[in-house]
Amino acid sequence: MEQPLYTSVKVNNEIELCEVADLECKQLIEKALLSKRISYYIRWPKSSIFHLSKSNCIICVNDSSREIAEDMVRSICEEKGYSVKFLMRKSQNQYL
Repeated sequence: MEQPLYTSVKVNNEIELCEVADLECKQLIEKALLSKRISYYIRWPKSSIFHLSKSNCIICVNDSSREIAEDMVRSICEEKGYSVKFLMRKSQNQYL
């Protein structure tokens, strides 16, 4: 039986690129990722005793776009003076 072409595509290889606390910084990063046609998604961690900030979000990208996305985020944050925490870990997909 012949397999469809899309079965050879790598899936579920998203990484948590960085954590951002400033919503303006998040918007700048989103615009930059969109301008370079880099697929991403935003994950909003649930509040806990150790993680009380509700404005923190995690930006996730496909691992194949990691280097370009990382360079863009570093450039934006250095230029504007935003604080960002790079995570660079496999995304914990909660829908699987």
